[in-house]
Amino acid sequence: MPDHRAMDLTNDRPVYVIGAGPGGLAVAAALRERGVRAVVLEKSESVGASWRGHYDRLHLHTTRRLSGLPGLPMPRRFGRWVSRDDVVRYLEKYAEFHELELVTGVEVTRIEPAGSDWVLHASGGRLLTGRAVVVATGFNHTPRLPDWPGLDTYTGELLHASAYRDAAPYAGKDVLVIGAGNTGAEIAVDLMEGGAARVRLAIRTVPHIVRRSTAGWPAQRTGILVRRLPVRLVDKAGGLMGRISVPDLSAHGLPRPDTGLYSRVRQGAIPVQDVGLIDAIRSGRVEVVTAVESFDESKVALAGGSPIAPDTVIAATGYTRALEPLVGHLGVLDDRGRPLVHGARAPKQAPGLYFTGFTNPISGMFREMALDARKIAKALSR
Repeated sequence: MPDHRAMDLTNDRPVYVIGAGPGGLAVAAALRERGVRAVVLEKSESVGASWRGHYDRLHLHTTRRLSGLPGLPMPRRFGRWVSRDDVVRYLEKYAEFHELELVTGVEVTRIEPAGSDWVLHASGGRLLTGRAVVVATGFNHTPRLPDWPGLDTYTGELLHASAYRDAAPYAGKDVLVIGAGNTGAEIAVDLMEGGAARVRLAIRTVPHIVRRSTAGWPAQRTGILVRRLPVRLVDKAGGLMGRISVPDLSAHGLPRPDTGLYSRVRQGAIPVQDVGLIDAIRSGRVEVVTAVESFDESKVALAGGSPIAPDTVIAATGYTRALEPLVGHLGVLDDRGRPLVHGARAPKQAPGLYFTGFTNPISGMFREMALDARKIAKALSR
């Protein structure tokens, strides 16, 4: 894989791409295809760092055919639902195939405009000057742990889902998983299948659950088709499909959601794709419990219930984008810390600054990053 550590990067004006995940690599490849020099800066020692850190059983919830990045399809041998390890292999091959200019071990800490250029402050005291910057540091950047009351007194084992790899260390244990997004749901099933003595799943907001595919038709294709339709229409259709395809789990502590599926998507909550959760809840092998309210030494207090004392708590409570140190001073983030614009649109107050990979679309993140890459490359090659 190309590694250009020794190159003097300060004497020319490339487009700098921050982050060597799928979004950053896709933009660099699309720019290279248009004859624009792009240098990818990655703080870790390899591409796809966040993918390397995910739990072992993870597969893309989007199909292989709709998840390829510009200029290189994913190999058919990866199967329909691509595994974590194959995603990493694909990203390594992608950087090599496109001969991307990749600099590893360099962390960018702050970006500032300098006339029509941009100056990047990077580790080792580097000051890098480029004509444009694409920020692709990732949706899942910094693990987020809620500030639960009493957390500092908790004596049990607590870890964020980002530190979870497989079920082996929890065999025979009582485990509480907090958070019923795709990560929490999948970890709960993994623990159950991996021999945990008891698995409870604490849920604050009832999620929408969808089948990953129905009669061979992937949920992702439905997501692509409905993106441009009115929210109320999609909510109504989604509710009808949910009642047909997903059993009522109210008797097991999981009622049907009282908000529309697409309304929730627009707020940033992607539906849970079923990879065994429905059956695990119906069989009682994963128990649904109410939200965590507080911690007290060895106990965890649940809303409206008695305290419980699990051996291990795994918090699947999401991530923050952590963009504030990098670009917070430029007025380009909303009140949730997300870019105000993304894709080929640069902020009015920051021309030449682009963002990719900071949305979690129902149509598939890899697919949208591939589309963004081509649009950004087109904008920068004008």
